[in-house]
Amino acid sequence: MIDFRLDEEYEALRKTVRDFAQHEVAPVIGGFYEREEFPYELVARMGQMGLFGLPFPEEFGGMGGDYFALCLALEELGRVDSSVAITLEAGVSLGAMPIFRFGSKEQRERWLPALCSGEALAGFGLTEPGGGSDAGATRTTAKLDGDEWVINGSKSFITNSGTDITQLVTVTAVTGEVNGRKEISAIAVPSGTPGFTVEPKYSKVGWNASDTHGLSFSDCRVPAENLVGERGRGYAQFLSILDEGRIAIAALSVGLSQGCVDECLRYVREREAFGHQIGAYQAIQFKIADMEVRAHTARLAYYQAAAKMLRGEPFKKEASIAKLVASNAAMDNARDATQIFGGYGFMNEFPVGRFYRDAKILEIGEGTSEIQRMLIARELGLR
Repeated sequence: MIDFRLDEEYEALRKTVRDFAQHEVAPVIGGFYEREEFPYELVARMGQMGLFGLPFPEEFGGMGGDYFALCLALEELGRVDSSVAITLEAGVSLGAMPIFRFGSKEQRERWLPALCSGEALAGFGLTEPGGGSDAGATRTTAKLDGDEWVINGSKSFITNSGTDITQLVTVTAVTGEVNGRKEISAIAVPSGTPGFTVEPKYSKVGWNASDTHGLSFSDCRVPAENLVGERGRGYAQFLSILDEGRIAIAALSVGLSQGCVDECLRYVREREAFGHQIGAYQAIQFKIADMEVRAHTARLAYYQAAAKMLRGEPFKKEASIAKLVASNAAMDNARDATQIFGGYGFMNEFPVGRFYRDAKILEIGEGTSEIQRMLIARELGLR
């Protein structure tokens, strides 16, 4: 019989992160959000809790857990705030994971301990200006000059790329041409490397307490041994990283969806209109019931995708389904929660206002909803 109950270790982790989110993140995150300030103190605390090391082996300073453990943590953080959640998601699945999956022994030993402890962050430089969903249209170049790569180009919308604790960014670059097609490789560029410029932070609609920058490279030189994985396999490596990341984004989206339900349940028991608590009105009850259905369904979707991934089975379709369903649920629940709160839902001081601003990017980042539909159709044999 299928059993969706969490075992003791997963449940203990979920409760620990939930307590942290409620008692340490919730009271202060609104201020960080309004100031558009990166919450270094909260990130340091997450590092101390071992959250950045959850899916990595202990030999690299990790917790020896798995990717599902990371997803549970992201869901609980997302119930309170997405900026903190995406900092963890990007730091692990986009920053450290390429080094762990494809890096050399020396690269792992050099960079993973600090990334697993949360003392340092790493970025994932794939998207380029004008490229968007067409990530294969890479224009950034890297040419070998003796024992160094010389990198020129730019990247956009890169999370965790400009903080005081950002250690490196792994970027995709065209390193040659094979049979008339671009050879795209992945190269690790440490922060502070001459020729590597972090552009001013973006003015964003949401995720205001997370770090997002454009990056530029002008004759930026790094050692040849900074090649991550096999030359010419960078694009394929990053696509596999994105498959995993979509499960993580689905978990974060479920957290936001459930957070909308949490906030609405509190509010409708306090707010009165026309002589009754508004939770007594069927129109409100039905709206919240639909919100709970969306969150519940999306959770099951990412649970299944994570289960297939951990069993070593193909999971591309399930990851796309989870990401599509969960991001839609987040956007729909945020809209309904804002409506239930009325004018208060339009105020940033209330969590649902932040949820509404944060939800839209979940339908865009790590593959738009349209890309997810395309991937699902391909997995069904429609080409």
